[in-house]
Amino acid sequence: MKRTSILLADDHAMLLSGLVHLLSREFDVVGAAYDGGALVEMVKQHRPDVVVTDIAMPHLNGIEAVRLFHQEAASAKILFMSMYSDLPLIEEAFGVGASGYVLKSCGIDELVKAIQCIAGGGTYVTPSLGDVISMLLTAGPQQTSSRATLTSRQHEVLRLLTQGRTMKEIGQCLNISTRTTESHKYEIMRNLGLKTTAELIRYAVRNKLV
Repeated sequence: MKRTSILLADDHAMLLSGLVHLLSREFDVVGAAYDGGALVEMVKQHRPDVVVTDIAMPHLNGIEAVRLFHQEAASAKILFMSMYSDLPLIEEAFGVGASGYVLKSCGIDELVKAIQCIAGGGTYVTPSLGDVISMLLTAGPQQTSSRATLTSRQHEVLRLLTQGRTMKEIGQCLNISTRTTESHKYEIMRNLGLKTTAELIRYAVRNKLV
């Protein structure tokens, strides 16, 4: 069975070296970049399944690097790994097509889970960060959108999705099947005119739907 190929990017040499060593047990690590410019070139060369990248890097930050290699039609899934939990930065990360966002304080088991999740077509957000997002979303006055006509159950599914829950976990929380959960998600996307889970997360955050 082919292992998921990943490319790592971080400007901290010791952290990057440690990640390469630890993640090589689970994945095919095809490269490691120390700045955004090198990341863009390595993506073109290796065409990994998943890119795990920091945001703050010299020469070219992670978000700018992702914008550039997406212009080359690179199909890699993107997992941002950052020490920052600022909502605007998270919005921007999903805005350039991220499928996941984890904090550097997470453990290696969670990082592996996040990579596996997005490699399988899911979206992952560090659970503690999902709580922060939820608090930020409920701190101000509720905003509504003319496009957002969701049922209470759909709002529950969307809220859990923004907390980084998988379809199976959401189904368990709501006592419904995984297939029913997926049906709710795709109905939400259809109602909002969105095509990907990443777009859905970004829309939910930006429009304060959860």
